[in-house]
Amino acid sequence: MQIVMFLVPVMLILVALGIVLFSWAVKNGQYDDLEGPAHRILYDDDKDMIPDDARTDKPAAEKQTPEHEAELGKTANPDEDKSQKG
Repeated sequence: MQIVMFLVPVMLILVALGIVLFSWAVKNGQYDDLEGPAHRILYDDDKDMIPDDARTDKPAAEKQTPEHEAELGKTANPDEDKSQKG
């Protein structure tokens, strides 16, 4: 019976502390926008981190075919041209 006399006031103090913390959270806006952060992660702006060859937002005129890239690769390296000439 003595333990009940001890636990009842402890329980009441814990409940009061919970109510105070909850009211503090509501007053400080912790529950204002519950869905915003969940949606914001889906629209993260990290286009600068995506490699150019993996981008899907390029216009069709900028996209190159593998044949075109191979042709560019043959003439794009000036060191190879020098070694062949000299």
